[in-house]
Amino acid sequence: MPRKKKAAVAEEEPGAVAVAEAPPPEEAADISAEGRAWYVIHTYSGYENKVKTNLEHRIESMDARDLIFQVIVPTEEEIEIKDGQRRTVEKKVFPGYVLVQMIELREDDPQSSRVWFVVRNTPGVTGFVGSGTRPTSLDTADVKKILRQMRTKEPRVKVGFTIGQSVRMIDGPFMDFVGQVDEINLEKGRVRVLVSFFGRETPVELDFLQVERL
Repeated sequence: MPRKKKAAVAEEEPGAVAVAEAPPPEEAADISAEGRAWYVIHTYSGYENKVKTNLEHRIESMDARDLIFQVIVPTEEEIEIKDGQRRTVEKKVFPGYVLVQMIELREDDPQSSRVWFVVRNTPGVTGFVGSGTRPTSLDTADVKKILRQMRTKEPRVKVGFTIGQSVRMIDGPFMDFVGQVDEINLEKGRVRVLVSFFGRETPVELDFLQVERL
C-alpha cells in the first residue's frame, strides 16, 4: 500500500503551540448565501449572552444545525475612564437583541415552522423583530456593517464628562484646580480645560486620567 504524503508544515520553535485563529463571523458562514437570512430576536435586557447559549444548546439537541447557522450578540470594546483609571469593557451594541442567521422563513413551509419553533421557544426569547407576527429579515449591507463594527481594532473611549462641564484636576502641576471642559480629543485621549488664573481663562491640555467630573 503506498504511503500517504505528509502535508508540509511550517517550522516551529521548540515548545511552541500552534493555535488557529477563529475566522471573523462573516467568514464562518456566507452571510449572503442563497436561502439564508438574518433575523433579530428580542430578549430581556442583560440576558443576551444567556439566550445565545440557550439557543445554541437547542440547535444541537434538536438537530437544527442545517437550519440555524449563527447566533451573534453584537458587542464592541470601549475604554472607560472612571475613578482615575482606564479599563477596557465590552459593550453590547444593541442591548436586548440577538442576531440569528437561519434559513429564510417562508409561509406554509414545514422547515420554516420548525425553525420558528426552535428559536421562539428558547428560554429568554420574547419574540422576533418584524411587522405583526411576521419576522422581518435584515438587509445584508446592515449585517456587514454590524459585523465590521465588532471587528474594530481600536476601542472607543468613553469619558464621564462633556464640553461645558466643570472638572477637577487630580494629577499634575494644576492638581486641585477646577476648570471647564473646552475640547475633548477622543483619538489622543486628551482634554482641554479652561482654568482661571488671576482673573483670566487659560487653556490647559491634560490626559483624561488627570481630571474628574465634579
